[in-house]
Amino acid sequence: MSTGTLLAIIIPSAVVLIALVVGLWMFFRHRRLQREFGTEYERVLDETGGTLAADRELRSRQQRHDDLDLRDLPADTRRQYAEAWTRVQEHFVDQPDEAVDEADALVTRVMRERGYPTEGYEQRVRDLSVEHGRTLEHYRSAHEVHERQTQGRATTEELRGAMVHYRALFDELLVPAGPAGRNDTRE
Repeated sequence: MSTGTLLAIIIPSAVVLIALVVGLWMFFRHRRLQREFGTEYERVLDETGGTLAADRELRSRQQRHDDLDLRDLPADTRRQYAEAWTRVQEHFVDQPDEAVDEADALVTRVMRERGYPTEGYEQRVRDLSVEHGRTLEHYRSAHEVHERQTQGRATTEELRGAMVHYRALFDELLVPAGPAGRNDTRE
């Protein structure tokens, strides 16, 4: 076989092999992001309009998250926050609208103490999505009710639901990330 014939076989084969490897790499990276972000992946996919843009956005979130100085809360601090939550729940009985305000503020305080920036709701959501993607819909739902409540348009039942939703994220933020904590309980 001549050198030209060998090159005509080897070069296209190498290109096909490289394309296959790149395609498989992108497929598995895409699947990993879907698994890590859960329903948030689908939301970002809808917002960005394509898998490449969604993957880029989620990798950007991961990079920002990796740059944060996140920390677990000491046991005493977790206990103090749990007691504060109990007081907020008790306050709900007499003043549900104020209790939702307090729950929102308490969740934000815990986030700040854990090391999350709290400069704006949308950025908080993006930052939380990396580690708390499975409870992010709870936070979104609670925030939506809280926004309606500040305009005087939320029912008591909606406020009760907001408390439940805030509690889901609140509880997850308090759990340490160590061996018996949040990172090992993920599916």
